[in-house]
Amino acid sequence: MAHIFFDHISTTPVDPRVIEAMLPYFGEKYGNPASHIHDLGQTALRSLDAARGSVARMVGAQPGEIVFTSGATEANNLAIKGAAAGSKDRRHIIVSEVEHFSVLNALLPLRASGFETTVLHVDHDGRVDPDDVRKAIRPDTLLVSVMHANAEIGTIQPVSEIGRIARERGVLFHTDATASAGHIPVDVEAIGADLLTLSAHNFYGPKGIGAIYVRKGTRLESMLDGGFQEGGYRAGTENVPGIVGMAAAAEIAMAESVGWADRLAPLGRQLWDGLEASIPLLHFTGHPKERLPGHVSFWVEHAEGESLLLLLNMQGVMAASGSACSSNLRGHDEEDLVASTVLKAIGVPSDICTGSVTFSMGKDNTGADVAHVLSVLPAIVSRLREMSPTWLDYQKQQGG
Repeated sequence: MAHIFFDHISTTPVDPRVIEAMLPYFGEKYGNPASHIHDLGQTALRSLDAARGSVARMVGAQPGEIVFTSGATEANNLAIKGAAAGSKDRRHIIVSEVEHFSVLNALLPLRASGFETTVLHVDHDGRVDPDDVRKAIRPDTLLVSVMHANAEIGTIQPVSEIGRIARERGVLFHTDATASAGHIPVDVEAIGADLLTLSAHNFYGPKGIGAIYVRKGTRLESMLDGGFQEGGYRAGTENVPGIVGMAAAAEIAMAESVGWADRLAPLGRQLWDGLEASIPLLHFTGHPKERLPGHVSFWVEHAEGESLLLLLNMQGVMAASGSACSSNLRGHDEEDLVASTVLKAIGVPSDICTGSVTFSMGKDNTGADVAHVLSVLPAIVSRLREMSPTWLDYQKQQGG
């Protein structure tokens, strides 16, 4: 049976070269970088410094502007809450309605403490209008946070224009580059970012390690009480194996990601065109051009998305529905438990918001993988529609 992984937006396999780079730090190079009075500690510290340089180069930053975290969620929380804690008089934050939960939920305690927030709407393709950012900025605006690319629908935001507007108005700009870094160019100067989030496992590195770029001079308060690691921004002994792995993944991405994108973009178009030609009443989501390479997302009328994924899995194809972080929520009402906030934001009917499909290809996917998906998905859709009462009603309405 086929074994096709089309869910690279949720995670990527660790590159074997990354594993090789990490292995010594689980064994003979086990030192703590804080104990640099002896050889093992010095080795760890040098490795930490080298890794910081690699990650910085990937995004056009200086090594001292990179702070390692446990992942993107911690980095986003540090960006939002850390900037708020460091503010003396500015109490207004602007975000888009399609941000990750780790941004949107980080606002909840800030609202409770007196901060005001503006949540910007997006268009049908999931893009923020930079002019809306300009209009929303107030004299007391502290921060604008708009992600670089959306994992669920693939849309790339006009972050450089948004960053320019924020800088002109003296407002901090944070962008979550979890879905984009290591796949498309990410440069903090070109974007105009003051804060930028990175996640290693999204570009063939290990899970449990991420980073935040903090522009020199940006006022940011630590969210953890403890020691003074990571320039005082993040207390706790550094995850040296993970950091080394993230750096190795960054070096590989810098050398090879342009080639990955050049190959994945036409594969994505092949899949898009094939689906459009073979499945009626299929609706693509996200911007048709300004999107991540190899990313195709859609919903199908009269065919439930979770069932599509289950039947695809039986054919050896692994994909995603909605956000990988939106299931198993606690403390939310029934609609929130099942509805994708991103799909609701772009106007997808609420009863469909649990039924979207996201195909996200990686560097090892091939044209044969695309061909296999196109060979099995139309029959799966037909099978599900035969069991759908709404499909029978639709056919009657069409005179079928």
